[in-house]
Amino acid sequence: MNSVFILFLNLGGGEVVMILLVVLLLFGGKGVPNLAKALGKGIREFKDAANGIQKDLHQNTGNITSTIQEHIQEVKKEVDKLSDPNV
Repeated sequence: MNSVFILFLNLGGGEVVMILLVVLLLFGGKGVPNLAKALGKGIREFKDAANGIQKDLHQNTGNITSTIQEHIQEVKKEVDKLSDPNV
C-alpha cells in the first residue's frame, strides 16, 4: 500500500529521501520515534472509529433488512391466499 501511495504522489526515490531528511532535521533523532508513535496511535484511533461506525451501520441496516423480509413474507402469504382458488 505504501508503494501505491508513493506512486500516487509521483515521488521518486530521491524525493522520498529528501523528505525523510527534512523530517529528521525538523524533529531530530529523538523526536522522530515519538512522531511515528503518535502518528501510529492516531491512525489506529481513526481505524477503530471507522470500524465502529461501520459496525453500527451494519447492525442498524440488519434490523431494517429483517423487518422488510418479514413484511415480504406476509405479502407473499396474502398473495398466495388470493391466487389459490381452493382456499
